Amino acid sequence: MENELTLKRFTDIRRELGYTQTEFADLLGVKNTTADIERGRTKLSGKVVSELLKQFKINPLWLFGESDQKHLDTSKTSVIPKVVTIDNSDNDNMVLVNAKAAAGYPQNISDTSWYRQLPAFDLPIPEFRNATYRGFQVEGDSMLPNLRPNDWVLARAIEHIDHVSPNKMYVVVLQDSVMVKKIERKPNSNNITLVSLNEIYPPYEIKPFQIQEIWEVSSKLTFNIDATTETGLLKQLQQSMEELKRQIAK
Repeated sequence: MENELTLKRFTDIRRELGYTQTEFADLLGVKNTTADIERGRTKLSGKVVSELLKQFKINPLWLFGESDQKHLDTSKTSVIPKVVTIDNSDNDNMVLVNAKAAAGYPQNISDTSWYRQLPAFDLPIPEFRNATYRGFQVEGDSMLPNLRPNDWVLARAIEHIDHVSPNKMYVVVLQDSVMVKKIERKPNSNNITLVSLNEIYPPYEIKPFQIQEIWEVSSKLTFNIDATTETGLLKQLQQSMEELKRQIAK
């Protein structure tokens, strides 16, 4: 049977990733639950070890207590698109991933047939040449004021996490979700911080291996353009500020 260190490390990985025993079993192709593995009743199979390496970059030697390096190639995590879509003339086209499709995107990320059900188009604008672009619909208000709910972002594929800039916005595809965020990398840390522009959402840290793809937002499409509300709001704000200044000055 596995030694206690291996069982502890296996259990720790599951907890760190935030999965229940049933969810983790499902991801790793184990029947029902990982409880028996964690208790040492069931052998840790080669398939489970290879899934841990494939999905989460867990170093098998670390798992068995023979190495201190937990993750393999974390600094060189590839975030290149898993599937590139082309039109009838073999040119890259731009697939549009709406909010509903985004829910299934992480699970179907390598399934070429899944992409065929999504609308795709070509933009004959020079800025969209010589790179792979994808459109994603924005959900929620975490990127206000720059992006509103239901806006679309058109984003360019990037190959490597090292190409990320702190001044740009990115579509980040994790194992279970798609989100638009700014990305910050702290010196001397492997972790990556995802930052919302809307300050009511706190930043949070993830590990590079949790990222499947990164797309750099290059432009947006917005449909709810309203000429009156924003200027009206600005006026109100300015009046409130003036009122405040007057009260302070008294």
